[in-house]
Amino acid sequence: MGSDDLLVSEEPGLLRLTVNRPEKFNPLSRAVLGALRAQLTAAAARPDLKCVVIRGTGERYFAAGGDLRDLADVRSEEQTAAMVEECCGALDAVRGCPVPVVALLNGDAIGGGAELAVACDFRLMREAARIGFIHGRLNITAAWGGGTDLYGLVGRARALRMTTRSELIPAALALEWGLADAVLADHEMESGLREFIAPILGQSATVLRGCKAQAIAAREGLDYARCRAIEQASLVRTWTHADHWAAVDRVLSPDRSKR
Repeated sequence: MGSDDLLVSEEPGLLRLTVNRPEKFNPLSRAVLGALRAQLTAAAARPDLKCVVIRGTGERYFAAGGDLRDLADVRSEEQTAAMVEECCGALDAVRGCPVPVVALLNGDAIGGGAELAVACDFRLMREAARIGFIHGRLNITAAWGGGTDLYGLVGRARALRMTTRSELIPAALALEWGLADAVLADHEMESGLREFIAPILGQSATVLRGCKAQAIAAREGLDYARCRAIEQASLVRTWTHADHWAAVDRVLSPDRSKR
């Protein structure tokens, strides 16, 4: 079940999670992150799941970073380390989700919201949306794993530019850099999302899990031999699955009918 602050809806193969705090620009409180983690942890066990979409309510913000009021009592080094572990754990549930996770940036993703966006596998951005690692404006750095993700996505020079300048990157530039996978006009947010995820939903769930397992291995920087082992294990699972042989039968059936 969702909550007022995290809305949950489902369709066949698809789970939608919406941060619903528009009056405060969709900040990521520890409660919201905990609910996000719980939803993704539960979803991971569902063999029918093929895709997760995360977005914010409204048109101004996807997520406006950590909730400063919620975090106001985090002062000591011990409290800060505990907060980092808790919040990073929530985003790790996004990174480790066994099926593709799409961030639909209906508005700006800044600070911790940008970290949530880059924790996802894909980012679809509204034309007017921006993404920014603007932590420096509060005299802090990224800490929920987003900095590491950013360097992997856009490279050292661009990531350093974004973080040291606290720069808000517009959608068109994000697309050019590979930080966004598509830019959508206001009137096509839903249709553009549907078009992007349609091929994903058309895949076998077993194939999607195999593809995501390889993506996780690459994100985590596993060594070559381990990545190869994961790839081969995925092939064994998918090759021996009934879905594969059903597809083979569809391909071969015209030939068989001619015999």
